[in-house]
Amino acid sequence: MLHEGPSAPRLIVRQLAKRYPNGRVALKGVDLTVRDGELVVILGSNGSGKSTLLRSIVRLIEPTEGQVLIDGCAVAGLDGEGLRRVRMACGMIFQHANLVGRRNVLANVATGALGRHRTFATAIGLLPRSELAAADGFLQEVGLVEFAQQRAGTLSGGQQQRVAIARALAQRPRLLLADEPVASLDPESAREIMALLRRLATEDGLAVLTVLHQPDLALAYADRVIGLKDGEVVFDGGPDAISAAMVDMLYQRHAA
Repeated sequence: MLHEGPSAPRLIVRQLAKRYPNGRVALKGVDLTVRDGELVVILGSNGSGKSTLLRSIVRLIEPTEGQVLIDGCAVAGLDGEGLRRVRMACGMIFQHANLVGRRNVLANVATGALGRHRTFATAIGLLPRSELAAADGFLQEVGLVEFAQQRAGTLSGGQQQRVAIARALAQRPRLLLADEPVASLDPESAREIMALLRRLATEDGLAVLTVLHQPDLALAYADRVIGLKDGEVVFDGGPDAISAAMVDMLYQRHAA
C-alpha cells in the first residue's frame, strides 16, 4: 500500500549504489529527496551515473545497495502487483517519446492509463470512454488538444515530447522522472519542455526529477540542482548556490 505523507518527501533515496559484475561502480551511496511542487535536476557528464540513478529508482536497473521510498513505500523487494503499483505512481519520460506513430495523439496519451485497467479489452488496447475524456484533458494541459486526432508520427520532436508527458500524466502520478527529456530537441523546444515541467511542479504540485546535460536549463528552471560525478553526489543546492566552477568540475576529466 502506498502511504501519503504530506510533510514527507515524495521520493527518498538513501545510500543507493550500483556495481556491475565486471567491477564497474556506477553509483556510490547516493542520497536525494524530491518533494511535491519541486523540480530537481541532476547534472553530470556522460558516464556519471545519471540515467542509472533514475532507472534504479523504479528498478528498471536493479541497485546493488541502498533504499528507495516512493510515497513512503520501500521499492526494494517488491514484485508483481506491488512493483506495478509503485511504477504507476511514477510517470517516466525518456529522451525519445516512443509514440506509436500511426495512431492518433489522443490514443497515444490514453495508453498511459492502461496499467489501471486489468481486463481483456485493455489487453488489446481498448480503454473506457472516461479515460479518453481524461486524455483529452491532459492534452489540454500540455497545449496540444487541437492535435488530438492527428497521427503522432506527423508531429515535431517537441510536440511528440509533450505528448509523451501527457501520456505520463494519464497514469495520474505524483512523481515524474524524466531522463534527458530535451536532449534531442532544438533550444526553443527544450525551453518549452522545461517550462512545462516547471509548471507541472509549481501549479499541479507534482514532484519532478529530471536528468539534463544543459547547465543553463538546470539553473533557469530547477528549484534544486544535484551534481553527479563518478556516481557520487558532489553538490545539491538551489541555483543561486551553484557556481560556474562547480558546474565545470562536473565535466572535467581525471588526468591520465
